[in-house]
Amino acid sequence: MTILKMLEQSAILILLGMAIVFAFLWIMILCITQVGRLVHSMGWDKNVPPPKPAAAAEGVQNTIPQEVIAAIMAGLTEYRKTGFPRE
Repeated sequence: MTILKMLEQSAILILLGMAIVFAFLWIMILCITQVGRLVHSMGWDKNVPPPKPAAAAEGVQNTIPQEVIAAIMAGLTEYRKTGFPRE
């Protein structure tokens, strides 16, 4: 096998490989687009409101003291501001 035949075979394999990869990517893009259209048409991309807590819906009174709730809320607020607790 001469060097020219080997280069010719290499070029064919390169083009064939690139064509297969391009076709695969094109098919994948088409599939993702179709799934996106299906999700949109079925309404699965809509925001669903969070369900109400069972205790609030039944009218059960909260048994946690208000001081504890206030301390937890203050801690959460501080954490959201700084990202870590202060010393």
